[in-house]
Amino acid sequence: MAADLSITEARRIALSAQGFDRARQNGPLSGGVGTDELSGIVDRLGLIQLDSVNVVVRSHYMPFFSRLGPYDLPLVEKMAFDERRQFEYWAHVASILPMGMHPLLRYRMRSAEPRWRAKRLIEEAPGYLDAVLDEVREKGPVCVSDLDDPGERKGPWWGYSDGKTALEWHFLTGAVTTSTRRNFTRYYDLAERVIPSNVLARADIPEEDAHRELMLLAARCHGVGTARDLADYFRIHPQDARARLRELVDSGAVMEVAIEGWKEPAYLHSEAVDPGEIRGEALLTPFDPVVWKRDRAERLFDFNYRIEIYVPEPKRRYGYYVMPFLMDGELVARVDLKAERERGVLRVKGAFIEEGAGRTEVAARLGGELKLMAGWLGLERVVAGRRGDLIDDLRQSLKG
Repeated sequence: MAADLSITEARRIALSAQGFDRARQNGPLSGGVGTDELSGIVDRLGLIQLDSVNVVVRSHYMPFFSRLGPYDLPLVEKMAFDERRQFEYWAHVASILPMGMHPLLRYRMRSAEPRWRAKRLIEEAPGYLDAVLDEVREKGPVCVSDLDDPGERKGPWWGYSDGKTALEWHFLTGAVTTSTRRNFTRYYDLAERVIPSNVLARADIPEEDAHRELMLLAARCHGVGTARDLADYFRIHPQDARARLRELVDSGAVMEVAIEGWKEPAYLHSEAVDPGEIRGEALLTPFDPVVWKRDRAERLFDFNYRIEIYVPEPKRRYGYYVMPFLMDGELVARVDLKAERERGVLRVKGAFIEEGAGRTEVAARLGGELKLMAGWLGLERVVAGRRGDLIDDLRQSLKG
């Protein structure tokens, strides 16, 4: 592979690394996707980001659908928490990760220092943190409301009670972890009762060594990316990331390359593959690794993407919960979606085409993808709204 890559080559390499280099199951639920297939996606991506927003479907369910097609939603919790194939921790943000990565993140657990709420709690209620941990030991698994003295939530809807603060502190240090989630509520238990004993028995990894392995993993999951791209994947400080990247280049594990139009050098994983073409379509959650670093999505796909959940409605350009549409290796459109479950409707509030994309083909293939998604979510029909320069063509395609 040449040292200098065109943007088209870089795009194909990146999408191949992210699992878009193979055909997926596009029929109805048929049992073709089980926990083995789902777990394979977690292994390939390195992590799945969690997010509570449920306007369409919670974000962590989408990367599997985007790459595998329809599957039974409860299989994600079965895979992660019943079969103990993954664990939950702060990686990119709150994420589920392959169980074998637990030793790689222990340096964060060891070096955790109380800040903000936890620091206040230690100062104002000495002994409370220990009491909560004792209660988990006695009762676990527990959610916040199961505690004898959970305290009152402080602040707006995202505010923490003292009980939540204590449990999250112990989660950060690795003393407790997620035993399961029910309706997205986290149930905490002692790590030794959740993490398999053979994983806990593995030696701790020094911080620099962990950084090196995480950066190599980030390079594999990206295929190719800048130092800042790779550092962001597991939230490693840029200075540490660059030092470890130099070592990886020296060892031959990654190669420094120049990509057409990019101002910074990029790093190509030694096993990265250019499949020659990427075929197929997929809707992406805003928190899919392909697009979660917005400036990389713009460099790689010429796709300016911002999530507008926190933007006042009159100032939104595209909508509240907008999903990019990937087609044959390019981001060609975006749709503002909402699942109206009580009506059995997947509503397309807006649909917008990217410059240069073929409107007729995009509308037809997006319509098919939306119908597939509606069936996966148990919704009876797709209804097109009125916003966007693609909406009329999409409405026509949905009639077919």
